Amino acid sequence: MSVDIGRAVLIAGPTASGKSALALELAARLGGEIVNADSMQLYREMRVLTARLSEAEEALFPHHLYGVQGADAPLSAGRWAVRAAEIMSEIAGRGRVPIVVGGTGLYFRALTEGLAPIPAISPDLRRDVRAEVAEAGEGAHALLAEADPALAAAIRPSDRQRIARGIEVVRATGRRLSEWQQVPPVPLIAGRFAKIVLMPGRDRLRARCDARFARMVGEGALAEAAAMAALDLDPSLPAMKALGLRPLMAHLAGALLIEEAIAAGQAETRAYAKRQETWFRTQMITWTAFFAQDSESVNAEIFSFIDDLGLTRS
Repeated sequence: MSVDIGRAVLIAGPTASGKSALALELAARLGGEIVNADSMQLYREMRVLTARLSEAEEALFPHHLYGVQGADAPLSAGRWAVRAAEIMSEIAGRGRVPIVVGGTGLYFRALTEGLAPIPAISPDLRRDVRAEVAEAGEGAHALLAEADPALAAAIRPSDRQRIARGIEVVRATGRRLSEWQQVPPVPLIAGRFAKIVLMPGRDRLRARCDARFARMVGEGALAEAAAMAALDLDPSLPAMKALGLRPLMAHLAGALLIEEAIAAGQAETRAYAKRQETWFRTQMITWTAFFAQDSESVNAEIFSFIDDLGLTRS
C-alpha cells in the first residue's frame, strides 16, 4: 500500500551535475528536508570519495540517509526505498517538504514504481550465503544456476553481489528471485511530485567530473582510500566500487603514480556519468529534464516548474 506523502521533489541526474547544490536551494525555498538517493553516499567511511556535502553544508538543513551504512553492509534498492518512504512520511508529518536527491536510478524506480514484494532476509542467512559465495569464487555462478537457472542466465559470473542475492532469496522463501520479479510491484509513495532530471551538456559534465575528482584528492580522498584498504573488505562489495577508490588504493600500494591514479579516477567518473545519462534518458522518460548549462539559469527554470505544479503551496 502506498503512503501519501503530499508534496515532494525528486531530483535525479548524473554525477557532478549539481544535484546537491540544487537540493540545498530548494530546501531553503520550500522549507524542505533532504533525503539521499545515492547508493554510495550511504557509506559513512567515504564522505569525500562519494562527493557528499561537507558537514557544515549538511548542517544547514536536515539530511537523511547519508553516511548511515558501514562499507561492509550493502543496502538493496528495496530496503533503501522502504526506509526512504518512512522518512518522507515523517518529514511530511512535520509540515515540511521531502526533497529526494541522488544519482541511483534504481533507487528512484523502487521508490516510485515499487519492486517485487520479497520478504525480508535474515541477517544470519545473508551473512552465511555471502561467505559461501566468497569461498566458492568462480564456482558461485554454478550454485545460482542450480537454485535459479533463469536468474543465472541474466547475471555475469563475476557479479557476486547479485549471485548471493539470488541464492539467499531461494533459501529464505522457497521461491526463486526470477519468479518474485514477475509479481506486479506496488509504489511505496503517492502524492504530488516534481520529478526532475538534471542533464547538463556532455562536454561541461566531463569537465566537471575531471575537476571534481582532482579536487577530491586534495581534500582527503587519499586518506579515505587508505582507511578503506585497511578494512580489507571483499572486493565484490558495492562500497568497493566507489568511483576512483581502486586507482587510489593502487597508488597507495605503489602500483600507480598519483597522476595515473587521478587520471584513472577521472576516467571512471566520466564513464559512470555516461551510463547514468543513458539510464535517465531511457528509463525515466516521464521525468522532466533540464538541460541549461549554468546553475543560475537551470535553477530559475526549476523554481518556475515547481511553482507551476503548485508545490510551493501546501
